[in-house]
Amino acid sequence: MTAPTDSTPEAPQRVVIVGGGLAGAHAAEPLREQGFDGRVTIVGAEPHLPYERPPLSKGLLLGSDEPDSVFVHDQQWYDDQRVTLRTGTRATAIHLDAREVALDDGTRLPYDRLLLATGAQPRHLPMADESGADIAYLRTLDDSRALLAGLSGSLLVIGAGWIGLEVASAARQAGAEVTVVESAPAPLSAVLGPELADVVASLHREHGVDLRTSTGVESIEHADGRTVVRLSDGAELHPDRILVAIGAVPDDALAAAAGLATDKGVLVNAGLRTSDPHVWAAGDVAQHDHPTHGRIRVEHWDTAIQHGKHAARGMLGDEAPYTQEPYFFTDQYDLGMEYVGNPGPDGYDEVVVRGDRESRVLTALWLRRGTVVAGMHLNDWDAIDPIRAWVGHEATAELRDTSVALGDVPLPDSEG
Repeated sequence: MTAPTDSTPEAPQRVVIVGGGLAGAHAAEPLREQGFDGRVTIVGAEPHLPYERPPLSKGLLLGSDEPDSVFVHDQQWYDDQRVTLRTGTRATAIHLDAREVALDDGTRLPYDRLLLATGAQPRHLPMADESGADIAYLRTLDDSRALLAGLSGSLLVIGAGWIGLEVASAARQAGAEVTVVESAPAPLSAVLGPELADVVASLHREHGVDLRTSTGVESIEHADGRTVVRLSDGAELHPDRILVAIGAVPDDALAAAAGLATDKGVLVNAGLRTSDPHVWAAGDVAQHDHPTHGRIRVEHWDTAIQHGKHAARGMLGDEAPYTQEPYFFTDQYDLGMEYVGNPGPDGYDEVVVRGDRESRVLTALWLRRGTVVAGMHLNDWDAIDPIRAWVGHEATAELRDTSVALGDVPLPDSEG
């Protein structure tokens, strides 16, 4: 086991992980792999084993994934690794001075190292919640199961982000009538920019989605078994069900109440340690001081996994910074996308696009002041490795020459 750092001199014997999701489950793996022989406890508010969230809006909704395939490990794995699972149990308070976590069943768990992996919660729309209509949010396994059971008739999706569009895709493939309302000029415009957002918009319209951009929801009313939604463009809709998909907010209330530094998430240093030397945070809840991107909070599958593993190594004394680039993927209809990097608040000033928009087989690289800050492919699976290699490097003339296939452009050397 790695020696503890000077700031936390004692070797840990008790690790508590608050959050029974992807980050928490994957944090348990390196603890055992690196020889930690103490007690490991995972506290999860949901009654399920830790599971992966991407299938909730993809394969599980489509019916292409087996229900049990979403779980990170089966119960036997936790038993074999001597990891105690406290599912269906909510942490109610963290006592930093005593190094204890209070649970809703009245018990207190002592810890030497604590990992906060509490994730995020869907951003709510009060007018929807108060309307009495059939309103859905998608965050949990139970949310997905409930949505699947009623994925027919007419569905209104408020928000054309990743969740909203993936659910729209699944609903159309299930035969539902789907309307998507988005206040921005195009779906995913904050990520793809105006240069490529139209590719996603046309995809959904071709599959029968009534996609309404630059449009807001003015009111939602439900009476006598009928829902009336009035839009800013004057239209009136009567959906059977409404999915609110307008983003998520970090679940940092527990950390803030304990006195940990928070600001739209739990503030962590480059190595994912919080303002308390015995506490780390990982996944959706972590506002990470990334060595390249500065303060960044990432709500994606890969980051949750890698954060969890990195935080575990940190709790065992490894002070290395977390430097990995954000990565995410999406599947919508016959479109697959992978995206690496983050343009950040400074954005980009150049986009290099290869391929064909009509067939939706292409790659894109976003540049800022000549440096590649993000890259993406659509249905070009061999491109992900060169895209990863280019992010963070200065673009060359060959890279800008779109007549040359990306795979044929000499890659930057490892010294960069």
